[in-house]
This record gives sequence, structure tokens and C-alpha cells, in this order.
Amino acid sequence: MDSRIIEAARTAFRSNGSTLTLGALVHAGECNAEPLAALPLAMANRHGLIAGATGTGKTKTLQLLAEQFSAAGVPVFLADLKGDLSGLSMPGEASERVNQRAKDTGYSWKAGGCPVEYLSLTGKGGAQLRATVSSFGPLLLSRVLGLNDTQTSVLSMVFKYADDQKLALLDLADLRAVLQYLSGDGAEELANYGGMSKASVGVLLREMVELEQQGAGAFFGNPEFDLDDLLAVKDGKGLVSVLQLRDVQDKPGLFSTFMMWMLARLYHELPEVGDVDKPKLVFFFDEAHLLFDDASKEFLDQVEQVVRLIRSKGVGVWFVTQSPKDVPADILGQLGNRVQHALRAFTPDDEKALRAAARTFPKTDFYDVEEILTTLGIGEAFVTVLAPNGAPTPPFAVRMIPPASRMGPLSEGELVSALAASEQVREYAVAEDRDSAREALARRMAGDSAAAAPVAPAAPVQPSGVPPVAEQQPDPGARAAETVAGAAAMVGAALNSPVGRQVARTLVSTVTRGLLGALLGSPPRRRRR
Repeated sequence: MDSRIIEAARTAFRSNGSTLTLGALVHAGECNAEPLAALPLAMANRHGLIAGATGTGKTKTLQLLAEQFSAAGVPVFLADLKGDLSGLSMPGEASERVNQRAKDTGYSWKAGGCPVEYLSLTGKGGAQLRATVSSFGPLLLSRVLGLNDTQTSVLSMVFKYADDQKLALLDLADLRAVLQYLSGDGAEELANYGGMSKASVGVLLREMVELEQQGAGAFFGNPEFDLDDLLAVKDGKGLVSVLQLRDVQDKPGLFSTFMMWMLARLYHELPEVGDVDKPKLVFFFDEAHLLFDDASKEFLDQVEQVVRLIRSKGVGVWFVTQSPKDVPADILGQLGNRVQHALRAFTPDDEKALRAAARTFPKTDFYDVEEILTTLGIGEAFVTVLAPNGAPTPPFAVRMIPPASRMGPLSEGELVSALAASEQVREYAVAEDRDSAREALARRMAGDSAAAAPVAPAAPVQPSGVPPVAEQQPDPGARAAETVAGAAAMVGAALNSPVGRQVARTLVSTVTRGLLGALLGSPPRRRRR
């Protein structure tokens, strides 16, 4: 291989800090057996893109990065649509293909697994993930329900009413109760909100029923998933949280929107850290096009804002998709690191997308970019990363090293054993039915009925043979002191009760819907460790 390109790569990928190994240079049909291509760990929270046609090696690249982040002590969150990534917890097995790839790249391969927790939106394949309806917010919920703009505005109005009335929306039953109340006995209370038609309410109720029939109703409720559980480090290795999605593959709107909720929640709750030696968390958005398909401009603006700002919280976001054009331009511009697997150009639209992708790479004297993007082999990629000084490296064709963990799913028995040993599965197994909007509205309606037929208090019964005792008037000062003490005790007890804590969360919802407020509802109280 031309010594000039080897020296150029050695200079481009030089770093004084920790790095993640990517692979060896490929040029003019040759592979230089030295794994020079590397990603500086400190640049990983400048976000990234893994793209390429089906079958070109995107999933293996995701696996390779995830296990190296974990080995560096960085927690990882990723979604697994097909079950291919569940093998991250098990050491890989040497094979002829693995040994050949290690030889080609000059990499000393050693099998190894990662600490993994399996998560699920339905509770069937991992720890049950939950979010309250209130914290999910109207914009994200409307996307899950597939609402139009008018129906979304109605849903936003309902959330506003619930906030003003201190009604905690924990699960879909709470939202249903509020909708039914406002379309019936409570219709007059919407006079200052603009009102809503029964047709819109009917659509909302039907969509909620459909969501529950699909098994997604279990996702909304308590206990809400604590995001601290994503940030764990075990024996020096970052925890890899794998969201199992095989049972909800036909509900892309649900899982892609949930991941956006989780990312936005991380932005709200994590402290500012600025530039760090390594990320606090790396978040992989697989099948990223599902997040952006048919998304409103308001939603895309919120996503772009989260991606742009969350870097300062130490979180790196990596989008995984088939083509760079799947990611909106404003968001694509935020992604500093690129691992581009082969693209196919079978149609005029494909050729147009290829030319557009080629123009997004930095200049290079060593490759015809359009040609290399269509001739890369399986497990090869065109790579540019941010150097330690923040400048993008020239792009190089790279043959990726093999992952150290198992390149395949766990068996059914292995997954069952992993779930049986999981602390998170036990922690989130049982749903909690806390006092919320449904109960509050039931009490309100029962109170209205009781007020319509007041009952006179019964006279005290005087024991036989005992002379009546004149009522003693308490000292005014003592009465005031008792009142204050009693009120303080009641407030303290209320705030320390589950109901009080939930009410407190609802009270702050109007504040949290300021920055990114259209995207999020009220934040949950974080558990301190």
C-alpha cells in the first residue's frame, strides 16, 4: 500500500488520550494489517452516524462500538429490533472468519462480554419500562397515537387543564377519565380553554383503546423508569442497556418516540459537565428513520434542540440508519463522527442520494468518494472522526475489526436465565396504582352528589344519669396554635406520601414545559444513590 496514505492516516488518527479501535486502512484493493483508524473517546459525545445499505455491517459496527465503550467504563443504551445484539453479554467464539478478519486488520482479538440489562416496553423480554402519561407530554403522546394537528391541540389542552387542576396523569386510565369528564359533566370547565368536540374526544379514546390492545398500555404508569439505572458501571465496565423490541416491531412510532422521551429526559435531569475525557452515556438510535418519518416540524425542531444541547451533559448520540438522507439536515450537521458502510445506487433516486452523501465528507486526495461508497465490502466503511482538536479527519476506507462479544442472539434459555438474575426485572415487575386523576375526579363527582343532599350532624348522646356539661370555649391563642400545628402536620404528611409526591410532580409540570416543554411533561423525582 502507498506509504503516503498510511502516514496520512497515522497522523489523522493520532491521539494522546483513550481511543476506540475501528480497523485497518483499505486502498486500491489492499488492506494494511495495522488497526490505525480509531475514535478518540473524548470526541464520542460529539455524536455520530452509522449508515449503510442492508447487510453491509451496520449492526456489527454498533456492537463493536458498544462493547468498546463499555470496556472504557462508559454506559451504553441501544435498541435491538431483531434480537441480534442480545449476545453482547456473552464472549464471542473464535471462527475462521473472525481469525481471518483479525489477521487482515492486524488486530489481537480476544473474546469478551459486557454487563447487560435487558429492557422491554411490554415487560416480556426484559425489565418493564414505564413512563407516566404526564411526563411523556402531549407532543410525544400524540405521535404515538397518530393524531393530526387538531387532535394534538385538543390533547395539549387536556394536559393544560390537568396541570391547572392538579390532576396527576399517570396512566391511560387517568387520561381517559379526564377526557370523559370534560366531554360530560365537566364540559363547562373548558370555557376558558377553548372547548373540544365530542368527535375529537372519540378519536382520542379509540386510539387509546387500540394502543392498549396492542399491549403498549403497560408502558404507561408507575413506577417510572429511573434514568440513573442507565448510568451504572459494574466492575469498571459501563452497563449496556439493551431495549428488546422484537415484540413491538410493528409499532415503530411507540419505541422511537419512547427513545426520544428518554433522551430528552436525560437532558433535563443530568447536570452540565462540559468537555469530558469520556462520555457519561452513549445513546444509539437504531433504525433512526423511524423517528423522523412523518414527523411534524415542531417535533423535528425539538429533536434538533435536544441533540444540539445534550452534548454538554456528557451524552453522545449515534444515529444508525441506511442512508444519511434519512436524518434531517439540521440534525445531520450535529453529527461529528461518521462510519459510512456501502451505499447502493440502483435507481435515479439512489444515485442522487449517493452524490449528496459523497458531498458531505471532507476532501480527500486518496479516494474517489462516490466510487468507494459503492465498492466497500461487507464490514468495511468510509470513516471520518473528530480529532482531539475538534477538526474532522480526512476520510479513509477501513476494514473494521471483529467484535469481541457474541455475534448473534442469546438462546431462549440464556435469555430466561439472564432475566431471572436481573435486579431491574425484579425492581420494575409490579405496577403501582397510585392515587391520581381518575380517583380525584371520582371523589369530585361523589362530593358534588353529597353536596346536593346535605345531612344534619347528629346531636351528641348524653349518658343516662349524668348532668349536661356546658361547652367549654377554648382559648383563642391555643386554638390558633393548634390550627397551625395541625396544618403543618397535614402538609408534612401529605408531601411525604406517594400521593403528595405525585402531586408535587404535577405542580412543576408548567415549569418544565418551558424549554423543550412541548416535548416533555413533568419530570419524575430522581432516586438518589
